[in-house]
Amino acid sequence: MNFDYILLIFVFSHLRKTLQSKILLPQIDKYLFIGFWLSIMLLIAEFFLHSRTHITAWIAHAMLFTIIYFCVTQNEFKSVKPFIYSILPFVVVNFIEDFIALINSSFYDEWNNYFDTAIVFSIIWFFAMFFITRKQRKDMEIEQLKAIEREKEFQQSEILKAKLEIQVAERTAQLRSQKDELQKTLDELKTTQEQLIQSEKMASLGELTAGIAHEIQNPLNFVNNFSEVSGELLDEMNEEIEKGDFDEVKNIANDIKQNLEKINFHGKRADSIVKGMLQHSRTGNNTKEPTNINKLADEYLRLAYHGLRAKDKSFNADLITDFDENLPKIKVLAQEIGRVLLNLFTNAFYATHQRQKKSGEAYKPIVSVKTELKANGIEITVKDNGIGIPESIKSKIMQPFFTTKPSGEGTGLGLSLSYDIVVKGHGGSIAIDSKENDYTAFTIFLPLE
Repeated sequence: MNFDYILLIFVFSHLRKTLQSKILLPQIDKYLFIGFWLSIMLLIAEFFLHSRTHITAWIAHAMLFTIIYFCVTQNEFKSVKPFIYSILPFVVVNFIEDFIALINSSFYDEWNNYFDTAIVFSIIWFFAMFFITRKQRKDMEIEQLKAIEREKEFQQSEILKAKLEIQVAERTAQLRSQKDELQKTLDELKTTQEQLIQSEKMASLGELTAGIAHEIQNPLNFVNNFSEVSGELLDEMNEEIEKGDFDEVKNIANDIKQNLEKINFHGKRADSIVKGMLQHSRTGNNTKEPTNINKLADEYLRLAYHGLRAKDKSFNADLITDFDENLPKIKVLAQEIGRVLLNLFTNAFYATHQRQKKSGEAYKPIVSVKTELKANGIEITVKDNGIGIPESIKSKIMQPFFTTKPSGEGTGLGLSLSYDIVVKGHGGSIAIDSKENDYTAFTIFLPLE
């Protein structure tokens, strides 16, 4: 029996199965289907005709060579070319054998054993190539699946990137809104903001704006509060003038003068903050000066506390200081370290304030600061007994734009800026120790130079 028919059936079956996952034209699939059933009909005809030289054998040869031609030349069959190359020796040997048997039967009978040997080797070649290409195809499919997974991961990362860009845009909009409000308060700050807007390529645009807003808020609160009180005192003065009580008028005038002195003091404080931020924004402003860390920590502890009380006069907290008297002056960027301390103190008071709202009068807010001289540096610990930090977000709080505060109350840049200042700017470290609804402690280490 001629094996061409069986091979034809196998080829058509294999092509249809292999190409099912590809996008085939309906007409091509139709031809493969017809070829499959035509091969079966040729095999059935072979059982009845039993003739190697019969027309069915040459139809089978023609069909095989046609399939080989189309698979080699057409892009639609590119994926099955290795399979076609594996059957090619068998098809060629079988064709030569039938052709010689047709034109010279005596020569065929003499060399029949060699033809059988060639067919055996072509069959071995077929099976070897078939299994090799099958393994290669499976490996390629695995690689394709991996590539698809990588593409999915890439798409997911692009989606996350787009979401982050949206968050950044929202935060940038909030920062610009804060900038506009600050511009109305201070002309020099307005100039700074305009320069930053013109320099959008500066990666620290949002960070600088948030830092300015954060630090300048406290002296501005003092200015606003003392201005309101002075306005009320002027009303009282007018009443006393009408009554003719000039002694009381003098007392009120003294109070107003004191308030004006305080307004002037905090106005200069705001001015120094702005100038400090302007210096920070300039390239090359990295001159470190000997600084008394105890004095710096105490100043910003009071500043943060009174800043919160200016917003909520009902808030009270115990301030505990434990300063190492043997602490030497250390070369740092005082304005930068002051910003770090102010941020930590502000966060500490915010945490205790939030817990007080939940716990009521039975709870007593406590914020402490401790300095200690170590072998190779200075350690500053800021601790509060506030709401604490959940374990699930502890690893994220140093990330830019991450905040647990309600929208509009936090920029999400404070701790990120603090990390950059301490670690990148001063070669130090920041450690976090916290327990939810119990306490939070930030420990800053600054190396001695």
